[in-house]
Amino acid sequence: MAETTSLMTIGEFSSLTRLSVRMLRHYDAHGVLVPVDVDPWTGYRRYAPHQLRDAADIRNLRDVGFGVSAISALLAARGTPAWSAALELQRETVVEEARAAQARLALISRLIEGETSMSITVERRTIAAMTIVALRDVVPTYADEHLLWARMMPEITRQGIKPIGPCGVIEHDAEFTERDVDEEIFLSVAPGTTAASPLQVHELPARDCLVAHVVGPYDQITGAHDRLATRIAAEGLTPPADDSLAGKAFNIYLTTPDAVPADQLVTEVCIPLG
Repeated sequence: MAETTSLMTIGEFSSLTRLSVRMLRHYDAHGVLVPVDVDPWTGYRRYAPHQLRDAADIRNLRDVGFGVSAISALLAARGTPAWSAALELQRETVVEEARAAQARLALISRLIEGETSMSITVERRTIAAMTIVALRDVVPTYADEHLLWARMMPEITRQGIKPIGPCGVIEHDAEFTERDVDEEIFLSVAPGTTAASPLQVHELPARDCLVAHVVGPYDQITGAHDRLATRIAAEGLTPPADDSLAGKAFNIYLTTPDAVPADQLVTEVCIPLG
């Protein structure tokens, strides 16, 4: 009886929950938050005090990006592993969205400030022959290269392999791809080095390359490719026509995020020439 006498109008409930009347009607229509009482003559909705918790959870789930159907399922899963798992997955999504937004902000700044804000220089030079130990696999996007490094470095330690120079990545896809990127990360090692699966050793010859020297965060690498493309077009240069490993575009990381801040990263973006 006490619950019935303490029912709140939709306006009172809206004020307490910080959900608009429009949204409360929306959630009612979708069966997410149904008032405990609806007057059959006036259609007025009334809510019970115990629904305040539901309203708070709905608002929070909405604010972190869940849609109506997902909210309904999550409310039913409160207190179970499914609730935590869904929130962990959403956190990963939000982190990725924040990273993408940060990259867009950096690009906007560069567009406003002009190319002088980009620490990129381009030159043509010979990249010396090198022996590399490498790990190749398909990752979801270019930004997921770190997944390969997380697998490779324990193997390097386990197999007792000693790097002697910079590391890098070889891009195997013939075109830029948004998903399922075929990449091969590598470490420079001494000639004669051997490695067991999943690692491989490659002997790369000296190569004539167009090289973009990039100082700063990795989000400048796309800008480096723009500079390289401009130079290739202006000088009538051509990448090699064959599909050999030595003809693939690659990056050399002269410094890495574990050693220096993002603004001190030094990357060479290299395109072999025919």
